[in-house]
Amino acid sequence: MLYSKGNAVSCPGARLFSCKNALDFNRIAFTFSRKYGNAVERNLSRRLSREAYRLNRDKLRQGYDLVLHVYPGQDIFSIRMEQLKTLFIKAGLLE
Repeated sequence: MLYSKGNAVSCPGARLFSCKNALDFNRIAFTFSRKYGNAVERNLSRRLSREAYRLNRDKLRQGYDLVLHVYPGQDIFSIRMEQLKTLFIKAGLLE
């Protein structure tokens, strides 16, 4: 439902789907394209994404379901932080 009815924004290397929910907090999931690599690479990317989200979540509006879809590329923390900030700004989620 989030993919079809939600708002989608993109930046190089990632795409964010968002949809308003009836809760007082955000829920987030991380997905990866099929050709992302092996489980070790996906888990590293998931850890980087979680940490980048954790550092930004206090600045976000609450009450949204979010799905971050990450494409293969460089798994560098500073790049992931910039991707998330760009996506949150485009989606209008930053306060």
